[in-house]
Amino acid sequence: MPAGTIAIITIFSINIILLITMIFVERKQPQVIFSWFVVLTVLPVVGFIIYILFGGGLSLRTRLLIRRKKRYTTDYYKYLDWQKVDFDDLIQKNQRFDYAYNLIKFVKSCDENLFSRCNKVNVFTSGEEKIKSLKEDLLNAKNTINIEYYIFADDKVGKEIMNILIAKAKSGVKVKLIFDSVGSIRAPRRFFRKLKKAGGEVAEFFPPFMGIRLINFKVNYRNHRKIVVIDGKIAYTGGINIRDDHMGKKKRLSPWRDTHIRIEGRAVWDLQNVFFNDFRCVKKEKLDAHELVKVGYFNEEALTEKGDIGVQIITSGPESDQRHIEDAYLKMISLAQKRIYIQTPYFIPDEIFLKTLIIAKRSGVDIKVMIPGKPDKKSVYYVTLSYVKQLLDENIEVYLYNGFIHSKTILVDDLVVSIGTCNMDNRSFALNFELTALLYNKNFVNINKAIFENDIINSKKITLKDFNKKFFATKLMQAIYRLFSPIM
Repeated sequence: MPAGTIAIITIFSINIILLITMIFVERKQPQVIFSWFVVLTVLPVVGFIIYILFGGGLSLRTRLLIRRKKRYTTDYYKYLDWQKVDFDDLIQKNQRFDYAYNLIKFVKSCDENLFSRCNKVNVFTSGEEKIKSLKEDLLNAKNTINIEYYIFADDKVGKEIMNILIAKAKSGVKVKLIFDSVGSIRAPRRFFRKLKKAGGEVAEFFPPFMGIRLINFKVNYRNHRKIVVIDGKIAYTGGINIRDDHMGKKKRLSPWRDTHIRIEGRAVWDLQNVFFNDFRCVKKEKLDAHELVKVGYFNEEALTEKGDIGVQIITSGPESDQRHIEDAYLKMISLAQKRIYIQTPYFIPDEIFLKTLIIAKRSGVDIKVMIPGKPDKKSVYYVTLSYVKQLLDENIEVYLYNGFIHSKTILVDDLVVSIGTCNMDNRSFALNFELTALLYNKNFVNINKAIFENDIINSKKITLKDFNKKFFATKLMQAIYRLFSPIM
């Protein structure tokens, strides 16, 4: 038998084994398996290489390691034992969160996502506004700084933040930093070593094979979270990374619109817990809950009443078969009676998410979806636009923001607003490590409603007529890219 024929048979045999593994071992969703089947059939050799780099699931050992880190949650809450009292208070009659009890209870059941009330929350709608506030808080840090970002760039704003961290570490503040290997791939590692030399601790999430940055077998699983916790009593999360273009300094994507929040109150502990879960996983260190409380990472001052906003922090990631954030979104949408406002840079919903939206619209709910008018990734944008036609067919309003909108928010009635790191796509729901904050307070929800309605002024409403005007080649590209949407 010719060598070429042997090679072809070998390649196709390996690809068949990969497909069988997806079905019976990794138990990927049918639409994901179909997309990989197309890739492996059309591009058997290249497709195999792409799958090895981007498609393989996390090993059982890695999944178990990440799951074990979640035990830390019970450790520190058992230490102070305040959550039981807090939740019991919630379910009593005539409490101010009774209106949201159904949603709060569901989200708590997903993965023991604890509810905290009496938080103070500030919302930022631009990178410069958020960075200004962050710098002030970092400069005022007395004991501890924990910081975790998908992108921490070696550019103007990155250097400014890094210099503050270095100065604080030299002054005796305990500084811990986690950066994602893929998101921060352009930042030279010497940039982070400066913080280590100053006495800080640095951890790279899913580092590359043998330090070779272009070879990373976990490249498909990115830590997309953005967390800062200062002195155990102030926390930040949302969509804004540490990079100049997130400040609106990249002309091609300007104006850049994003959403980030600053929290004071009990929810700070939940974000601190997420950070230490990730830190414990990456550094593979044992961390004693009692010691961390003693040092001040879990500052008891955060347990005092700071405001009147209820918060639930939800996380999701590829270590679990459950899509906790998507499940929370689906529950939110199903409870809507008046309005659903969505902002996302990438709108690539699965069938269940899309169907739930359509059912809500047919039930009389006002639904508005806002996506960028200027794309950052053409292929993903084509897929996003391919879903616009279905939304328009159901009379769901779609707006193109006059710039790049990176905000990841869902607002439902006067009930709740979700602000976090999670996009409306399969990558965020199933592949990335993500988090979002559900915020319960009618006044705070109305503030975010006003922000959305102000963004409409800077947006263009899409009509079916506009959509039908598109060139055939554009529609063809949308259809082709959509085939691969489950694996993008």
